[in-house]
Amino acid sequence: MSGADRPGGFLPGRHGIDAYGNGGFRFGDMSHRGSILLLPSGVHAWGVERADAIDAASLAPVLAEREGIELLLVGTGADIVFLPDALRQRLKAAGIGLDAMQTGAAARTYNILAAENRKVAAALIAVS
Repeated sequence: MSGADRPGGFLPGRHGIDAYGNGGFRFGDMSHRGSILLLPSGVHAWGVERADAIDAASLAPVLAEREGIELLLVGTGADIVFLPDALRQRLKAAGIGLDAMQTGAAARTYNILAAENRKVAAALIAVS
């Protein structure tokens, strides 16, 4: 994340997505190249580059903050990719709903739900 020195690619607080594309995102007067997680604790760099790499390990930070999350929006890139049922069931067992969609739609939906103070998180794969 540029704009400030953030160990581990972390910006505390809730931030809306101002822009996306060109392989990254703009939020909180900063930009980040690569995928991101938007969690109750803040914005985190996310090492996932393709939807088929999304698994329980890559979503461990989401599960760690499950008390503050009712819905996880997953932006799967330029195309909608359905996530494995086992992953959906794992999130459901943790009390988290899951909705997968294109990254742009997920970013816009996140902004709306976050503005309504909903318990929403997002896992967004960067798009070109």
